[in-house]
Amino acid sequence: MASGIETLLTNVATFLTNISGPISLILLLLGGIMYGLAQTQPPENRGKWQTTAMSMFIGGLIVFAIAMAAPTIQAIAGGLLTS
Repeated sequence: MASGIETLLTNVATFLTNISGPISLILLLLGGIMYGLAQTQPPENRGKWQTTAMSMFIGGLIVFAIAMAAPTIQAIAGGLLTS
């Protein structure tokens, strides 16, 4: 049974690693577009648009950073578990 769970977790990790790049790119692009569109909004609404845009941009950066750090974290954690 352990190999079934191990296979499932490996498949999930591979899937998440494969989609993290496109997701971060989409968040970065949409954040930039929304920030640009925020400049066309009335001043009372501009702050909400800019906050949403910056949240999307920062989220994209976080997803990208985690995706880049995941192999290192996996290697370190694997070494700790086998020692």
